[in-house]
Amino acid sequence: MNKIVAKISIFFLDSIAGLSWKNIFRVSTALSWLLFDVVGYRKKVIFENLRNSFPDKSPEEIEVISRNFYIHFTDLILETLKFRTASPKVIRERLEGDLTIVNNLYAQNKSAIFLMGHRGNWELANLFSSLQFSHDCIVVYRPLQNKVFDKWFLDYRTRFGAKLVPMDKIFKELLTPRTKPFVVVLANDQSANPKTAFWTKFLHQDTGVFRGVEAIARKLNLTVLYAEFSKVENKRGYYHVDITTITDTPKEVPVNGILEKQIQILEQDIRLQPHNWLWSHRRWKHCKPECLKPEQLLSLVP
Repeated sequence: MNKIVAKISIFFLDSIAGLSWKNIFRVSTALSWLLFDVVGYRKKVIFENLRNSFPDKSPEEIEVISRNFYIHFTDLILETLKFRTASPKVIRERLEGDLTIVNNLYAQNKSAIFLMGHRGNWELANLFSSLQFSHDCIVVYRPLQNKVFDKWFLDYRTRFGAKLVPMDKIFKELLTPRTKPFVVVLANDQSANPKTAFWTKFLHQDTGVFRGVEAIARKLNLTVLYAEFSKVENKRGYYHVDITTITDTPKEVPVNGILEKQIQILEQDIRLQPHNWLWSHRRWKHCKPECLKPEQLLSLVP
């Protein structure tokens, strides 16, 4: 995609942000029908992921989850465009939760690392964190190849003060002297390199997990927090966050214990609200390396 097409696309997307919330969700409903019923966008991936993750559910139950996911997916797209220009007041209205744990850490001058999955609206979560946390907010991201869209997202995600840092530069960033504690925010449920991942069972399937989170926490002795973003039932565009502590002492947790705990909590949350996860992502596209024995996989130190 060349720069001209990208700029025209962004102009169109920004124009949608001017719609009312009622019309945003009308467009979402129409887009859901177009993407999934007409185009069939990644339906094979979605159904395969759902059937493998919930082998105990009937075809009818899988169909219900998929239908709810379709609406959730297009809501995410349209909400993200709307949040591009939303005021701080709107951001705070759309996501609520108890921040006592985070505030207490700040009062103790402690930094932390936030783990989350692709649940709720993670763009809203980023904006909310920037507004509500007293810590410096550092978000780990993957730069886009298209420079025009990359800048659009950078401007979007940093407009309330967050700092975006690519994963390969995060250690350097966190070792930079600063005047107040920080929180690192990242989603740790994408498909990891099979040769370097920590392998475990997740939703009945062998799953590779990125080790970077645990490496960061151990090296810098950071409190590890988990943020669960649930959808408010029957209220499109509204979310609730529950924050829990995985560990205050990462260096004392057995190797891979932080990753295992995070993946267990994420699975529990997915089971409670199954449509609220990114089922269109090819999460299990990699197979567990056969060249590594189980004891070798468990002994790899992040």
